[in-house]
Amino acid sequence: MAIFIKNDEQIALMRQAGRICRDTHNLLATHIKPGVTTKELNDIAVEYIHTQGATPSFLGYRGFPAAICTSVNEQVIHGVPGLRKLKNGDIVSIDIGVCFKRFHGDAARTHPVGTVGDKHNRLIEVTTKSFFEAMKYAKHGIHLHEMSTAIDEYVTRNGFSVVSDWCGHGIGRQVHEDPSIPHTKQKNRGPRMAAGMTLAVEPMINVGTHELNMHDDTWTVITKDGKFSAHYENTVLITDGEPDILTL
Repeated sequence: MAIFIKNDEQIALMRQAGRICRDTHNLLATHIKPGVTTKELNDIAVEYIHTQGATPSFLGYRGFPAAICTSVNEQVIHGVPGLRKLKNGDIVSIDIGVCFKRFHGDAARTHPVGTVGDKHNRLIEVTTKSFFEAMKYAKHGIHLHEMSTAIDEYVTRNGFSVVSDWCGHGIGRQVHEDPSIPHTKQKNRGPRMAAGMTLAVEPMINVGTHELNMHDDTWTVITKDGKFSAHYENTVLITDGEPDILTL
């Protein structure tokens, strides 16, 4: 495992990528409503990212056919934007990667569409809060899997399940770098975090089972039981003190 420690110049570029990623999310949030298609959201994101002198990290990545991922309801991650119209009561997870001068930022948010039931609003809330539980351990000198345990214990305590088949990751010159970041409790402690590491921490949380299937499109990951899933992610810089969240 080779973990890339960033210098000040590289961090500055990642901070710019993170800002564009954040602002793209904020823009899309104003367009999420019943009747909008996931392709329309993708097109809005592409146009905005380009106005900022950046490019979408995901477009063409390992052949992915779109600029953002739009995962609706039982879709966990890697949902492909298309002509599907969002409807009242849906939830939609949007994952955005931005490349600015060869450095990447990556963040995901889950949004309610119109009026959403209490259970699914609670799912979004717990998913988001689980990320911030992990941030209590995102510090120089602490072992990586302390974050994993924090997510797992918080989510389980709140009655949901954590996706274990997919992980967070390092990020920098590549959108996916070492180390892998599991979101469930591990048998080992993992590497020690160090100032200058940049990590994409992204819990994916399900209402029902943690088990998954692959959609027929060969991209979209879905829950095995068809129950809803939520996703929350930020790009995080490890420092000598508190973590610096580059996509907030």
